[in-house]
Amino acid sequence: MALKTSKDGTDLVATPQHWWKEAVIYQIYPRSFKDSNADGIGDLRGIISKLDYLQLLGVDVLWLSPIFASPNTDNGYDISDYQAIMTEFGSMADFDELLAEAHGRGLKVILDLVVNHSSDEHRWFEEARKSTQNPYRDYYIWRDEPNNWQSFFSGSAWELSAETEQYYLHLFAKKQPDLNWESPALRQEIYTMMHFWLGKGVDGFRMDVIPFLSKDPLFPDYPPGRFGDLIIHANGPRIHEFLQEMNHQVLAHYDCLTVGEGFGVAAHQANLYVGHNRQELNMIYHFDHAVPREEACFGQPAPEFTLPELKTIFARWDAAVGHSGWQNIYFGNHDNPRVLSRFGGSGSHRVAAAKMLATVLLTQRGTPSIYQGDELGMTNCGFENVGEFDDIQVKNAYKVLVMSGSVREVDFLKAANQIARDHARTPMQWSALAHAGFTDGHQTWLKVNPNHATLNAEDQLSDPDSVFNYYRQLLQIRRKTPALIYGTYQDLLPQHPQVWAYVRQYEGRSVWVFCNFAETEIAVDLLVDNPKVIFGNKAGTDVKNNKLILSPFEAQIFGQ
Repeated sequence: MALKTSKDGTDLVATPQHWWKEAVIYQIYPRSFKDSNADGIGDLRGIISKLDYLQLLGVDVLWLSPIFASPNTDNGYDISDYQAIMTEFGSMADFDELLAEAHGRGLKVILDLVVNHSSDEHRWFEEARKSTQNPYRDYYIWRDEPNNWQSFFSGSAWELSAETEQYYLHLFAKKQPDLNWESPALRQEIYTMMHFWLGKGVDGFRMDVIPFLSKDPLFPDYPPGRFGDLIIHANGPRIHEFLQEMNHQVLAHYDCLTVGEGFGVAAHQANLYVGHNRQELNMIYHFDHAVPREEACFGQPAPEFTLPELKTIFARWDAAVGHSGWQNIYFGNHDNPRVLSRFGGSGSHRVAAAKMLATVLLTQRGTPSIYQGDELGMTNCGFENVGEFDDIQVKNAYKVLVMSGSVREVDFLKAANQIARDHARTPMQWSALAHAGFTDGHQTWLKVNPNHATLNAEDQLSDPDSVFNYYRQLLQIRRKTPALIYGTYQDLLPQHPQVWAYVRQYEGRSVWVFCNFAETEIAVDLLVDNPKVIFGNKAGTDVKNNKLILSPFEAQIFGQ
């Protein structure tokens, strides 16, 4: 047991230790990671070919975005068969080999559990739409009349099914009908599928929009003004009953990792999902610092978070999970543009900023997730026209906003180049070769960032001062520094507009972290007596009159 300590080091309460608290997750977007057969699409054998790279980096868990059979309306998040591999990605034999090769290197593998919705090409829905009396009808949500709910991908969340003249619910694309978790038979189908993968040796699941599994059975209209502060689809009355049932029937039988995507979960609700006595999930991640991407944002993006706002969000969630819960820490994932383009820019300070952001990510309290390419400092791509985007969210918003005349195309393109998900999905930059070494084919499924000529893994592996090797060294430091895993978290300068400074404390040991988010030099009180430099992105430290002088995007970690 680890001990949570107060500011003065006094032991307060015990915090359970688990392997998944000490792990670091690496998210792989398979379509964009590595292509092995020259068709321009990443695949499982491509991932196998890069396992040594991931082992060298020093991560512990590989999270694979969906690899299941899918027509790819939403790039695999529309599943047509939960127990089959997407043809473009390979075969079940390829997956079995990937799992064995990963385990042989000490790497765990978790899959994306997408069970709020399926594809409309899943056999369940193909049966369900045939008649109101079909045995599979109850697997989905049907109504005679739609309410005013909107899809996250534009338009109504209800689609009329001509066969029965009823509407089905789809909170995402119309080809992604929502599953009805009120159906006991549907839940048992899901649990059987989970046993199938865990029985193969899969080490757990990242669970897509998990709070949406239970919805208000009255399906009330939105209040005036879409959403407001109310996520009306999440945290329904039976959500915890469903998750506890899932845990009892499936998860408790395996030593597995579960990460809930907490869309719609407020900080004060977190431990209802992840409290260690709740028997639901291991950890959750929130959207409070994610990029807002509602339809209107493609006309006018929301302002980026200020540093004090960002620090407040992290402190609020740390306090909310406390000693009894746990959270997943992230900056980048497949649903957000590149973190470096958000908070560090891509100019002359790119390398320093990438290392500084790595320092924050890997020294917070919680299990961190690195998104593929962030360990290289990959940036937003810069799409030259709307036709270069692939994401259904961008395409649908374009139809609503630009084709209606409410937003100019030039403004839409500017917004999409700031907030679109495709920035995280451009092919991984393995080398300076054509197509960034992602494929030996003649084309790629999505545009390659032109900066791969100077920003790629091959160059960074041989450069001891690269972003990749900084991540690698910092991961090693995190692994052998218990304070960076189980230590308490205290923000030292919560209102400072440019510096994020905090202390992690554990069993009498303190570790201080100072990170400058500005492009200018900053002086702050050192706040540490007789500090010892543990690690940083600048050799040596500049201290004058007990002031720490931080250069642009400098990060320093101190101990005693």
